[in-house]
Amino acid sequence: MIVGNGLIASLFKENDYKNTIFFASGVSNSLEDRPKEFLREENLIRKTISEYPKKLFIYFSTCSVYDSSKTGSDYVLHKLKMEQLIKSSCEKYLILRVSNAVGKGGNPNLLMNYLIRSINNNETINVHTKATRNLVDAEDIKNITFQLIEKSEFNKIVNVAYVQNYTIIEILEIIERFYDTKIHLNLIKNGSGYDINIPDVEDYFRINNLNNKESYLCRILEKYYS
Repeated sequence: MIVGNGLIASLFKENDYKNTIFFASGVSNSLEDRPKEFLREENLIRKTISEYPKKLFIYFSTCSVYDSSKTGSDYVLHKLKMEQLIKSSCEKYLILRVSNAVGKGGNPNLLMNYLIRSINNNETINVHTKATRNLVDAEDIKNITFQLIEKSEFNKIVNVAYVQNYTIIEILEIIERFYDTKIHLNLIKNGSGYDINIPDVEDYFRINNLNNKESYLCRILEKYYS
């Protein structure tokens, strides 16, 4: 059973599991501050759990909870509250904290969608030189999720992210080489990042030979933006 219709939800359309709820209908905008949006997600979670108490409940949360600049944000506090609600209400659950997912479609304001659109429109991109982001292929999110289900690794929180962060400049340099183009940049000495520990999924990237940062991002560009 799939709850949601965005990028993450779309990953499971062809592999829906009868006894599993893939809940991907939450607040996705980290700048969201409208109480009604947070309440909508909370009510839907409560309703879904009450109607299907015996099903495995998989909730897609966010690695933004590790971002010190967002510690007190409405978005992060809400996500932590939802995680606690699921932990206290579900017999069997899996909370997946996802980093910056990259896939087909999705929100146009997601980092990679924004960068590629700006480059195609020949726009100057403001770059915070100290900023880092963790990009993970949506297909890898799907594969990791099914691996965890098969291993019956439940009732835990798992970080689903790539093995390394990218600086924004690094991302743009790789894009330049991939497209053999020159990007117009306005460098701003600002920005931040945060590390994400991935003990539960690190082997996935190693076994599948996905440890090379540039190759990994080029694979994403080839798959979704070529």
